[in-house]
Amino acid sequence: MSAPIRTIAITVDEQPVRVPEGVTLLEALRSLGIDTPTLCFLETLTPVNVCRVCVVEVEGSRALVPSCSRRAEEGMVVLTDSGRVRHARKLVLELLGSSVDLSRAGPELARWMERYEADPSRFGPPAPAAAAGVRDAAHAGHHHAPDEAVAANVSQPVKIDNELYVRDYARCILCYKCVEACGEDAQNTFAIAVAGRGFDARISTEFAVPLTDSACVYCGNCIGVCPTGALVPKREHDMRESGAWDAAKQTVTRTVCTYCGVGCNLELHVQEDTIVKVTSPMDHDVTNGHLCIKGRFGFEFVQVREKGERGE
Repeated sequence: MSAPIRTIAITVDEQPVRVPEGVTLLEALRSLGIDTPTLCFLETLTPVNVCRVCVVEVEGSRALVPSCSRRAEEGMVVLTDSGRVRHARKLVLELLGSSVDLSRAGPELARWMERYEADPSRFGPPAPAAAAGVRDAAHAGHHHAPDEAVAANVSQPVKIDNELYVRDYARCILCYKCVEACGEDAQNTFAIAVAGRGFDARISTEFAVPLTDSACVYCGNCIGVCPTGALVPKREHDMRESGAWDAAKQTVTRTVCTYCGVGCNLELHVQEDTIVKVTSPMDHDVTNGHLCIKGRFGFEFVQVREKGERGE
């Protein structure tokens, strides 16, 4: 028999509750049914505390604390919807919305924007997009006075340097999920990292070289964890650009990858009898949402091709 789970007493929004010892505040809040926004958090990755939308107020703490990494402690008094919490979450969402294209971030973000009455437009119209390579060439510490008439943003051309996936950093919120998945939490390739500082911070390969010249092994695990559509398979990107992408018409079928004997589960996204994307379920104990290059991209051989496309 396993030992009984020890619990601790905490107070959440003036209600005394008991939660398992060792859980984070976010886990405790979710177990209580309290909807807490998150952007940089994922159950399969190490918390990095960068998005700050999950912050809560803890009695005795000078600053708001990130609930995704702060452990619940005996006697802790937590407020999840105080004026400080609402103001902090609203401002974070407004700053993100004014500087990043969040149009593909999903319905949850739109719901949070509405809940906290976030208005990114109050910072002014967006500044012109940067030319290709300009943000990659920024040097830490070399900043110029901003144009106060417009809202600074990270708009830039999409990076397309391979046939498997594209990087649209105009949509990047620097949640670090891709870095964690490429690093110790999944692939251990370390092909990407955060370069620069302040508003010039960006996700980059070593020396900003193209992916084809980097350490990238094209597992696509960065795609699987990206919350805003900054990283997508090239097929999806091309279909979206042409207007052919229609998620409402897609079916998802769960199957097992046939390339090796590990047993990775795949989710085949099919539109009009064509596989358009492959993902892996986060709750699968073999993959935890991660795949290799074969599992994520090696499906073209099953596609029905016209004779001309087969070279016949």
